[in-house]
Amino acid sequence: MRSELPIVAAVSVGGGLGALARYLVGLAVPAPWGTFGINVLGCFLIGVLMVLATETFRAHRLVRPFLGVGVLGGFTTFSAYAVDADQLLSDSPWLAGAYLVGTLVAALVAVAAGVWLVRRLARRPW
Repeated sequence: MRSELPIVAAVSVGGGLGALARYLVGLAVPAPWGTFGINVLGCFLIGVLMVLATETFRAHRLVRPFLGVGVLGGFTTFSAYAVDADQLLSDSPWLAGAYLVGTLVAALVAVAAGVWLVRRLARRPW
C-alpha cells in the first residue's frame, strides 16, 4: 500500500486542480455548452497527453496519474453532461438527444485529433 501512496496523492492533487479549472470555466460559460466545451477540450488534451507520455517522451511514472487521471479526469465532467442532458430533455427531447450524441462524437473526434496532431508534429523535423 505504501508504494501506491504517491500515485494516490498525484491523482488527488491533480483531481482537485482539474475540478477547480472546470468550475472556473463553468462560471464563464454556462451549461450545457460550457460542459460540452470542457469535455471536448479535456478529451483533446487526453489524446495529446497519452501520445506525449507514451510515445514521444519518457515520462515520470506519476505524469499520467497526475495529469491524465487527476487533472483531466477532474476537468472533464461526464456526470454534469448527464445532468445537462436531463435538463434539456424537459425542454426538447430532440435537443437532448443531439446533445448526448454530439458530445460523445465530438469527444471521440477530439481524442483522435489530439493523437493525430502530436504524432504529426513529432515526425516533423525542426
